[in-house]
Amino acid sequence: MNSTALAEMFGSRAAEAVLLHLFHHGESYGRAVSSDFEISLDSVQRQLEKFAGAGVLVAMRHGRTVVYSFNPRSKAAARLRDLVAVYYDSMSLEAKEHCFQIRRRHRAKDKPVIYSAS
Repeated sequence: MNSTALAEMFGSRAAEAVLLHLFHHGESYGRAVSSDFEISLDSVQRQLEKFAGAGVLVAMRHGRTVVYSFNPRSKAAARLRDLVAVYYDSMSLEAKEHCFQIRRRHRAKDKPVIYSAS
């Protein structure tokens, strides 16, 4: 995926990947973002910690894995989520399929990962 408006605004592809992944899945962890967007795990984890430190994300530990999600108590997180939604909604179906090939939650057999908005 090439540089986009989100990457330009937040200064890195890792920031863009984290925000899109969290928007698409609702919650996520570093290794999932790293593998889906083919970005180094270290840069993704630094970005997750930066957003969490700013209060935009919250982290919960599930065993050894730290799972992040948008902070439901933060007005800034709600506005950021709205901003990401604008970009996410403008992405082509092919771009979404490329970024989110791996299904991370259970679903019915043969159900598509990405829905078209028709």
